[in-house]
Parts: sequence; structure tokens; C-alpha cells
Amino acid sequence: MSGLWVLVKRLPRRVWFRAALFTIIAIVYALIAGAVASFVPYSFAFDLGQGAVGSILQILATSMLAVTTFSLTTMVTAYSSASAIATPRATQLLVEDTTSQNVLSTFIGAFTFSLVGIIALSTSYYTDQGRAILFLGTLVVIVIIVVTLLRWIGHLSSFGRMADVIDRVESEACSTLASYAAKPALGANVLRGKPTGSFQIRAPRVGVVTHVQLSRIESVAADADVQVHIVASAGRMTDAATPLARVSGHLDEDAASAIANAFQIDAHRTYEQDPRLGVIALSEIGSRALSPSTNDPGTAIEVLGSLQRVFTAMLTEEPDDEVLYPHVWITPVALDDLLEDAFRPLARDGAGMIEVALRLQRVLAALAATSPRRAASFRRAADAAARRAFNALPRADAATLRSSRRNLWG
Repeated sequence: MSGLWVLVKRLPRRVWFRAALFTIIAIVYALIAGAVASFVPYSFAFDLGQGAVGSILQILATSMLAVTTFSLTTMVTAYSSASAIATPRATQLLVEDTTSQNVLSTFIGAFTFSLVGIIALSTSYYTDQGRAILFLGTLVVIVIIVVTLLRWIGHLSSFGRMADVIDRVESEACSTLASYAAKPALGANVLRGKPTGSFQIRAPRVGVVTHVQLSRIESVAADADVQVHIVASAGRMTDAATPLARVSGHLDEDAASAIANAFQIDAHRTYEQDPRLGVIALSEIGSRALSPSTNDPGTAIEVLGSLQRVFTAMLTEEPDDEVLYPHVWITPVALDDLLEDAFRPLARDGAGMIEVALRLQRVLAALAATSPRRAASFRRAADAAARRAFNALPRADAATLRSSRRNLWG
């Protein structure tokens, strides 16, 4: 995937993109109504009241400005609420919500349409036929606004709530981990052990790797006949101490620069190629729910259910071993690391709650049954969680947990 394609893929997720697109469409229609006026029958235009369009557009312009301001306030409040009650890592998923973006874009587009129409009417830009076309467009805009308002009201009933945030993070984590399970090395060779190579590719700046363009690296490596071992995959911090990659062979300055530019480095992590971010975000939600100030074990148990579904999606995905980039090597994320990201914070913060401890053991036992060949990893995670719980639980609860573990693990 080229760098340009990555930018193009991310562009529609931006709030301003759809708003700008709807605004342009509104302006074009409002202005083109005068240009195609000759195609409207004169008798239709003649029956239209002289001030009908202007009055409706005035009402639309006034109301859409207020509704747009209200919608923006609601969205910002939802973002802040998600950061406060869940995790800041979930905010980017709310910002990328297509329904809220479409609603905001519709309101801004309707406001712009009304404003341009009012200005054009005041300058005698439209003929009678042009006013007829503008009137028809105004009726269509009103219908769109009504439908959008009804959708917006329904969407607001859940937007930014805890369950909504958990569902969004779970969906993103399922998608990312399923893609990771299908291609753990992203189409490159699986690297076992530490990356080798005397030539190091350094990052041009400090940040987080969010995307690696393996096709670009493969092209450079094939031309130079070298092997590239990726060190900083998506989710890794880059700095002077950590190389992006190690190269077995010699590279000239231009080739080294081309490989370095194949790493997309941003200030914050994204979900695209980062299999760990989704489970980290879910774990943070559960961990925050277990804090003394919140004391909400029910949310933590709900998060454990989400994590079980996420890992089940990963474990049941059929891996694709086809190597698309033979000159590139990547170390896949270890299952033990994913389990640590997902369950260690919950085991730590929920150690003194028997409900959480029991649910955690059941989830890990179920995952072990889902993938018996990886059961040892889940058993280690369950043992670590149990040790924390035994140190924090009262004697009676510890006995209950011990009995449950015997039934689950034998």
C-alpha cells in the first residue's frame, strides 16, 4: 500500500472532508440552478410566488446554523465523555463515526445552500425558471434534513455511551486482530529471533510507527539485492536508540532514505496495522472501571466478554502463509504479549473482586479450549491472574476461586 493510498484511505474519515464535500455540492447546485433555467417549462415557473423561495431559505439558514452549533457541541461532549469514562484511545473511533459526520455535513451543506441561495436571489441572479429549480432543490434539502434529524435523534441515544464505546473498540480490535491472524507478517517472511543486519535504518523523527509500506520496501530491497529485517512495526515508538529496520547487505543513501520513508510516523497510534492497540484500549476501559473512584466491576466483566470475542475472532482465522515480499522479514506480535496487554491490567486492578477474578478465569479457559495448541499461553495468563487474586481476596473468596480453577483447568 503506497503512502498516497494510505492518505487517500484516511481522508474520508476526517470530519472536515465530508463537510467540505457536502458544502461544495450545495454551492454548485445553488449556482447551477440559474444556468439550467432554460430547461424548465415557463408555465411551472410562472406559478411560483416571488418571495416563496427566499422566505424558506431564510428559515433554513437560521435554523441550520443553530442545529449545526448544537450538533458540534453534542459531538465534542461525546468525545470528552468517552475520554473521561472509557479511554482516550477510543476518541478517534468516535471522531471517525460516519453517522455523526454525515449529519454534521448535511447541516453545514444545507446552511451553505441556503446562504448562497439568499445571496443569489438578492442579486437577481435567478430568472423565474431559475427560482423554480432552486425551489425544487430547497424541497429536496428539507426532506433530507428531516430524515437526517430523525436519524440523529436515534443515534444520540447511544452515541458516546459506555456500551457504544466498548462496541466500537471491540469491532475495530476484531477487524485488526483478524487481519493480523490471517497475515501475521503482513505478507513478509516471518522472522524468528532477533533482527540481524549491520546496516541500520534510522527514523527521521521521534514518533509512533502507524503504517509500514512493505511493497515499497520490497521494491528497494529487490533492486539492491538485500534482506530487510523490520524492527519497528506498527505501534512501536521511534527514536535515536531504536532503528526502523536492519539490512543484511549494503545500501546507498537514496535506497536507505526510500526505506525510511516507507514508515509512516505519527504522533499517536492508530488501529490500521497495530494489533495491540485494540486490546490495550479495551483493557484500559475495564481497568478504569475497576478504579476505586468508579468501582464498576460490571463494565470490567463486559470488557472481558469483548476481549473473549476479539481473541476468538483471531484464533479462528485461517492464516495465509503466502509470502508477497520475499526480501522483507517481520517478527509477528507474540500471543503472550497480546494476552499481557489485554488481561494483566484487569487481573491487577480486579484482583480483590471475586466476580472479576472468576470471569477472567472462565474467559481464558474458553480461549484455551478454542485453540488447544495455544492453551499453554492462556494457562500462563490464568496462573498469573490467579496469583494476584489469591494475594488480594478474602479466604472464602480465594477458596471459591481455587475451586473454580480446578473445574476449569483440572
